[in-house]
Amino acid sequence: MDKAQLVVNATTFVRNELEEDASGHDWWHIARVTKLAKYIAKKESADEFICVLAALLHDIADEKLNPVGGEEAGLSRVKAWLESQHVTDDTTQKVLEIISTMSFKGGNRPQMKTLEGKVVQDADRLDAIGAIGIARTFAYAGAHGDLIYDPKIALRDHLTKEEYRNGKSTAINHFYEKLLKLKGLMNTNTARELAEKRHTLMEQFLTDFYNEWEGPLD
Repeated sequence: MDKAQLVVNATTFVRNELEEDASGHDWWHIARVTKLAKYIAKKESADEFICVLAALLHDIADEKLNPVGGEEAGLSRVKAWLESQHVTDDTTQKVLEIISTMSFKGGNRPQMKTLEGKVVQDADRLDAIGAIGIARTFAYAGAHGDLIYDPKIALRDHLTKEEYRNGKSTAINHFYEKLLKLKGLMNTNTARELAEKRHTLMEQFLTDFYNEWEGPLD
């Protein structure tokens, strides 16, 4: 099977799997990340095919979307699908390596090993910040029963994977626990440039949010 047809098949597979997700990890998130990954790959001279394929498949393995079996079960699903498409062992290994190591998980993660991994991770992180990132933050909080904001719920720092996934937080706290950190964690120059405006927009949003939260002063 040629690369173009494989991308078409992956698009159909992922769209069918994630189109109805309401937590901010829906098909349109995948579409945006894939477009960003393709753009960054061209700018950074990475393997565009590997970047696009990994970007398309990355959330199929996300433990948040695999309540039974977690990430391991998700990775098995990705591997099984790649095998069903007769993808080469080399490509399968590259895609699985990217998908299994790119997640934030509290920020305690080693650097991606390949340029392609750095590109896909950057693309995913860019979609977590800026105007889209703000919208996704509140969609995810609502889907998981978290409040918009509660001043009594303290910010969490230096989180383990388990604390990041399962601890009590709010949508606003999530900006400090993850989103505002992402600009400084971008791997490529292209992503760092794209992150600047998105980061500034989030800072302005938080300023406006707190001003409205406090309300007019006497």
